[in-house]
Amino acid sequence: MLAHEQLKSGSSLLDLRIATPGARPVASHALIIVHGLPRAMGMGRQAAGLLPELAEHLATESGWMIATGTLSGVGGSTGTFSASQWMVDLRQILDRVDQDERRVSLAGFGFGGALALRIAADDERIRGVATFATPAHLEPWCGAAEEFRRAVQIAGVVGDEKDLLPAEQLRDDVLAIDPLVSIAKVPPRRLLVGHGTEDIEIPPSDARDLVAAAEGRAELRLIQGAGHQLRADPRMVATLLGWLDRHR
Repeated sequence: MLAHEQLKSGSSLLDLRIATPGARPVASHALIIVHGLPRAMGMGRQAAGLLPELAEHLATESGWMIATGTLSGVGGSTGTFSASQWMVDLRQILDRVDQDERRVSLAGFGFGGALALRIAADDERIRGVATFATPAHLEPWCGAAEEFRRAVQIAGVVGDEKDLLPAEQLRDDVLAIDPLVSIAKVPPRRLLVGHGTEDIEIPPSDARDLVAAAEGRAELRLIQGAGHQLRADPRMVATLLGWLDRHR
């Protein structure tokens, strides 16, 4: 069963979808799926398009509550992207899901994985984090400040141009997330780092660097032949389901 809600986050209105298993009682565990930052033309509307279907499947197979929201500027959510705003958004979603003593974990794709690690580093409510195709090094991932700002504009995650930060500030705001520093603070809570071996956007070596920063206290799953888009890869789904099942 998939329920649709809207959630206030500052001046943004977020679309939130919560999947619960229809044939069994809702477990005391919840997972929040975090999408990445689209970089291609017009992808802001589609960046999280497959996630409600994934949430329903995961809920049915695992018995967990699965929540997925579109962050500011993405999909049907209003507002404008910045790393700081997305952090506020994700905390709002966490506050919504963290009810009735649920044990909450996060699963993030791409830059969403970096956000998940950053939230977990400072919030002990998070019991575990799974990342997929997540950059360990945000400076090369961003590239030059003006080019990065232009990519954000082209992707269509800008509700109002006047709300978009200047180029250097926008980039510095992203760099402050620092996945390597964040992941070091998550253990002994559970960690899963997944990556496609043929990812040309973010090299698989970033996954190894994340695990090394966690002093090896993370599961590493390299998906052979997979590229950057892992959301619909059945091997990723099986990997995530196995991780959920081991941490009931």
